Amino acid sequence: MMARRTAQLLALVAALCMASCDGGVFYDRQADIDEHGWLPGDGVDFVVDVDDTNQVYNFLIGVRNTISYPYSNTFFFLHTTFPDGTWSADTLEFPLFDPAGRPLGRRTGRYVDARYYFRRNARFPMEGRYTFSLANGMRDSAITGLRNVGLRIEYSNMTQQYGQ
Repeated sequence: MMARRTAQLLALVAALCMASCDGGVFYDRQADIDEHGWLPGDGVDFVVDVDDTNQVYNFLIGVRNTISYPYSNTFFFLHTTFPDGTWSADTLEFPLFDPAGRPLGRRTGRYVDARYYFRRNARFPMEGRYTFSLANGMRDSAITGLRNVGLRIEYSNMTQQYGQ
């Protein structure tokens, strides 16, 4: 009887550990955007220190916009600087409203919050400090209606599936 309870308790603890590793947060920061407008090329930096290159992560961009944001989507330029000084650049597009004009994401009053994956099940290639610079990629002189952007990095359960 005691052995059965111990086995059940161990199974419960193992299940909780596995569940906590699925989507747990490694990094989550937001930056406010000037309410008067975000100029093209203006960016915000997110600095991430990495010491585990075996862990697998999911990378997301968080966007908070007003319901009066003037476009159906938004573009960002993402510039990633690696610890050794090399870099990569990506252009990201995220829909903020559906074709009928309804906001995508969770609406609270006049704001809409949404998160978008831009990389899934990826590893950091080297240990050290990474800088993710997220810049306005729209063509207007100043975009209004974006209130907040952020970078979120979550642990992926892929590490467990690969047995690492």
